[in-house]
Amino acid sequence: MTTVGIIGSGMIGGTVARLSVAAGHTVVLSNSRGPETLAELAAELGPLATAGTAEQAAEARDLVVVSVPVKAFGDIPVKPLAGKPPLDTGNYYPQRDGHIAELDTGALTSSGLLQRYLPEAHVVKVFNNIYFKHLCRLARPHGAEDRSALPIAGDSEQAKAAVTAFLDSIGYDAVDAGSLADSWRQEPGTPVYASPYGPFADEMGTPAGAARIRADLVGAHR
Repeated sequence: MTTVGIIGSGMIGGTVARLSVAAGHTVVLSNSRGPETLAELAAELGPLATAGTAEQAAEARDLVVVSVPVKAFGDIPVKPLAGKPPLDTGNYYPQRDGHIAELDTGALTSSGLLQRYLPEAHVVKVFNNIYFKHLCRLARPHGAEDRSALPIAGDSEQAKAAVTAFLDSIGYDAVDAGSLADSWRQEPGTPVYASPYGPFADEMGTPAGAARIRADLVGAHR
């Protein structure tokens, strides 16, 4: 059983929490507004879920999901994440985050920026390319013919292996998309962003296996 910390328990973070609890993992939920605002969600998820501060979520001993806007990177606890693989679910949206020159020019990816904020952690980008309702509905058991895959990117092979095992436990295969510098291939505007899993209007989603995800990654252009 894995302990999963959730920093940012919104649409994606909350969905990952649901899938984690369904798989038998314990979850520590947090957001920017305080544990009391997550009491209802924690109660709904049951005894495997608790609400805490961002620091308490970061101290989860296994995996920590970071699901916050890029503009909030500076608020993420640094020391508790040392040596851990933070799962970066976010995307850079200038209209929300403000313009960041290195991201605007492509000199740095948003996950590369998070790695800069967390120098002793091993950031892995994942969950950023899928609509939260599709993420919830497309989970399938290991070996299912209609199992979907998610791209992951990171600089640590050990961290990516841990994330791959976690994805498998919650119902997804993983496709290695390369390093954090390569993670632009799964960012907004690329073929693998959202469209493999069907339109948002179809809340059930369309399964997208590893072959489709690999092809879409290869088809990405800047």
